[in-house]
Amino acid sequence: MAAADKHRICLWFDKDAEEAANFYAQTFPDSKVEGVFRAPADYPSGKKGDVLTVEFTVLGIPCIGLNGGPDHKHSEAFSFQVLTRDQEETDRYWNAIVGNGGTEVVCGWCRDKWGISWQITPIVLGQAIKHPDPDVAARAFKAMMEMVKIDIAKIEAAVRG
Repeated sequence: MAAADKHRICLWFDKDAEEAANFYAQTFPDSKVEGVFRAPADYPSGKKGDVLTVEFTVLGIPCIGLNGGPDHKHSEAFSFQVLTRDQEETDRYWNAIVGNGGTEVVCGWCRDKWGISWQITPIVLGQAIKHPDPDVAARAFKAMMEMVKIDIAKIEAAVRG
């Protein structure tokens, strides 16, 4: 049995699981929609044929989107972290999320229009804040704390001092 057959992250949506899954599949590598499952009959909050769940993979992570209604909201307590190689890739993912009704947060975090939190994190940032020289790490951390979307050139400048 493959891992995707044994484990999935369940993400609760009001009613837009299919739209979200399609957006993720179009935006991120190693992502796809695998199945859309519809209600076989009317039920208290919906009708026969309404989308109940969507099985999808985002960034290689198996997920299921549940159209559970408006009772539960997402928070930053859960986020996807996307490690990026360069500013172009950082900008592409950031702009896709924010430009599709999402919101900017701080320090490389943003939230998509469904409330899911994303950390768009350049690899160089992680390396800088884990630098063995504590002064270098502190400069990089301070630079990051002043950013919304991460600017790799400013992180690299902070590392150089």
